[in-house]
Amino acid sequence: MAGYRKEIGAPSSEDKALDLFAEMMIEKIESIREDWHKPWFTEGSMPWPRNLSGREYNGMNAFMLMLHCEKEGYTIPRFCTFDCVQRMNRDAKDKEGKELPKVSVLKGEKSFPVMLTTFTCVHKETKEKVKYDDYKRMSPEEQERYNVYPRMQVFRVFNVAQANLQEARPELWAKLEAENGRTRIADGENFSFEPVDTMIRENRWIPKYQDSAYFSISKNEIVVPEKRQFEHGEQFYGTLFHEMTHSTGIEGVLNRIKPAAFGSDEYAREELVAELGAALAAQRYGMSRHIKEDSCAYLKSWLDKLKESPQFIKTTLLDVKKATAMITQRVDLIAQELERGQCEERKTEADEKTYRSLQKEVGQIGQIGQIGKDDKNVPKEASLYRYYSR
Repeated sequence: MAGYRKEIGAPSSEDKALDLFAEMMIEKIESIREDWHKPWFTEGSMPWPRNLSGREYNGMNAFMLMLHCEKEGYTIPRFCTFDCVQRMNRDAKDKEGKELPKVSVLKGEKSFPVMLTTFTCVHKETKEKVKYDDYKRMSPEEQERYNVYPRMQVFRVFNVAQANLQEARPELWAKLEAENGRTRIADGENFSFEPVDTMIRENRWIPKYQDSAYFSISKNEIVVPEKRQFEHGEQFYGTLFHEMTHSTGIEGVLNRIKPAAFGSDEYAREELVAELGAALAAQRYGMSRHIKEDSCAYLKSWLDKLKESPQFIKTTLLDVKKATAMITQRVDLIAQELERGQCEERKTEADEKTYRSLQKEVGQIGQIGQIGKDDKNVPKEASLYRYYSR
C-alpha cells in the first residue's frame, strides 16, 4: 500500500480508508509530477458528488469520490449504500401495480469508503444522550450542559453504475443522466463567472490587484493579477480560489495557518491544502484547475508525507473540507441572490407584458377606472388591469 509505518494490531476501517486515500493521492500527485500541466481532474467538469437522494458529500469525500470516478470511468457521480439499494425494493411497483424488477449491486463490485463525523451529545450531570440535531436547536445556555464527542465513522458506498439501476429503473437512470451531464463553462475572451465577479465588485472577499498572486497573512489581504493578465479566464478564478483557501486559515477564522518559514513542512502542507481547495472549488463550478507553478516545488514533500503517516492525509483533507465549505457557501449564496434577482426581473418583464396586453385589449384607461368592482358585466381583463394598475 502507501508504505506507512504500521502500528501493531489489525487496522481499523478508518486506517484502511486513509491508506486507500493516500494511495490514490500519491498516484495523482505522481502523475502531476510527471506533467505538471495536467489538471487535478480530467478536462471536462464532473458535477459535485451526491448520494442517491441528492445530498452533497463534504469536500473531503467529494475530492476522493471524484478521483474514484475518474479512475473507474464513472460518468454519473451519484452513490448509495447497500442498505439504500435494498430500500429501493420495498413496495416497488409501477403505475399499474405490478412489481418492479429488483435493484441489486452487480456481482463482484467493490464499495468505496466515505468518512463522516457523527456526534454523541451527553448531559454532564444526568448522562442523558440527545440527538445532535436536537442539540443544535438548543440555546447556548442549554448547550453548555452537554459534552459533545465527535467520532469519525466510515461508510461504504457504490456508484450507481455498479448496480443494475439502468435496467431495473430506466426512468430514474435517465433522470440521473440528465441531472449529471458534464457542464463546463466555455473559456475564451469573454470568460466570466458572475458570482465571483459580483463578490469582487461588491468587496465581499476583497482581492487587491498586482502582478503576482499571494495571500498576505499580516494584512489579511488577497493579491492577484487582473483577469486580463491571464491567458485563460479559468486560470484567474483557479488562482483566486487558491488564495481564498489560504485566507480561510488565518487566526480567528479556521486557525489553520501558523507562523512557518518558507519551504518548511508546515508551509508545504498549507500549499497542498490551498491546491486541493482550489481544485475542488473550480471543479464545482465547471472549471479545470491546474497546479500553481509555484507549488510544483512541494510535490516531493507531499509525496514523502503521504507515504510516512496516515494522519497527514486525514488532517489535510479535513482542512480542505472546512476551507472549501467556506468558499462554496459564500459563492453559492451570491449565485442564489443573482438567481432571485433574475427571477424578479423576469417576473417584472412578464407583468409589464401582461399590463400592455390588457391595456391594448380593454381600450381606454378612463373607462376602466369608472368600472365598479361589483359590476356584473366587468370583463375579466378589466379586473386584471385594475390589479396591475395599483
